Amino acid sequence: MSAIATKTPFCIRPALAADAAGLLQLMRELAAFEAYLDAFRVTEQDLLTRGLDTEHPQFKAYVAATTSGELLGYSVLVEIAFTYDLRPDWRLKELYVSAPVRQLGVGKALMLHIVDEARQHGCGRLKWDVLPDNSYAKRFYRQFGGEPVTDWEAWILPFD
Repeated sequence: MSAIATKTPFCIRPALAADAAGLLQLMRELAAFEAYLDAFRVTEQDLLTRGLDTEHPQFKAYVAATTSGELLGYSVLVEIAFTYDLRPDWRLKELYVSAPVRQLGVGKALMLHIVDEARQHGCGRLKWDVLPDNSYAKRFYRQFGGEPVTDWEAWILPFD
């Protein structure tokens, strides 16, 4: 990516309909990294109709973009409307930075933006999952005050 050589500045902003192709490419990179690319089914049209170009989005997405529009990373969040304290939770479904631009502060900028937005939105918590063997991600999230949940187990009921 050109951002490495030139240290191109970037900004964090909400993802736009025009970002669908670039966002999809980054999502495919994450799917390959986490070894579920063979099951990946998201299309550009899905991104548009489910969030980027609809009045009632099913998700929030933020991108780290250069001034030329190149996407360096992204985050996807879903909202749980309220819980026991009548405040919403945000669930960070994905936070990904393209490998060539890691260590340039893109992930940190995305996370700080998400935390700020969640607080402004009145969220009670921000939750996310980390692969058990991803020690880098664990160190990354700890710098923001994140910690593993030890009093609950993650469960799933898959539907084919």
